[in-house]
Amino acid sequence: MFVKVNGVNLFYEKTGQGRPIILLHGNSESHMIFDVLTEQLSDRFTVYAIDSRGHGQSSSVKNLDYEIMAEDIAAFVKELEINKPILYGFSDGGILGLILAYRYPDLLSKLIISGANLNPKGTVGYVAVIERIVYCMTRSSKWKLMLTQPDIKDEQLAKIIVPTLVLAGSKDMIKESHTKHIAEQISNSTLKIIPGESHMSYVIHSNKLYGIIIPFLENDSDRTADLG
Repeated sequence: MFVKVNGVNLFYEKTGQGRPIILLHGNSESHMIFDVLTEQLSDRFTVYAIDSRGHGQSSSVKNLDYEIMAEDIAAFVKELEINKPILYGFSDGGILGLILAYRYPDLLSKLIISGANLNPKGTVGYVAVIERIVYCMTRSSKWKLMLTQPDIKDEQLAKIIVPTLVLAGSKDMIKESHTKHIAEQISNSTLKIIPGESHMSYVIHSNKLYGIIIPFLENDSDRTADLG
């Protein structure tokens, strides 16, 4: 299905029934990376798996910007009248989740991010080298995005009030100290470093992620609204 927001058509798949949860993929990917997770979640949740602008079946664009991409998701929630969705974002999707949560404190009910960074310095050294080489070879807007953005400040993270689960693998391409810093700046957050996992090993087409996030999803002690 498609919905037009902010001048672009976003493709999404809607499955299941129950509390709404939005899934956001990483750079150069599509909603299809969540095929296993979507099937698992659909028994208990209404799942909205979205292709970000410039990715998958959504509209192609010349340039990419995390803040504009986050505004797309805010508009998506409002256009479809989704009441207080949970949001899970992987990598770039996690960056969008952070931006949404501090820009729109009342939009989400819960936030889960994995492998997200606040700025390009959050990645381990070899990753930045690879990104520069690939960008020089391809001039791809997707690789440029990772080299130049995001730029999320601590004071912005401090504005996030929804319960937040911060994830990363112990072998992640995001520095562990960086991931811990994100969790420290969000007052209502839980940090989980997953032993033996890389940036994407427990996420893409994986049956591991569901077991990691479901305890957080089912913990309703901090719910402040009827999510229906």
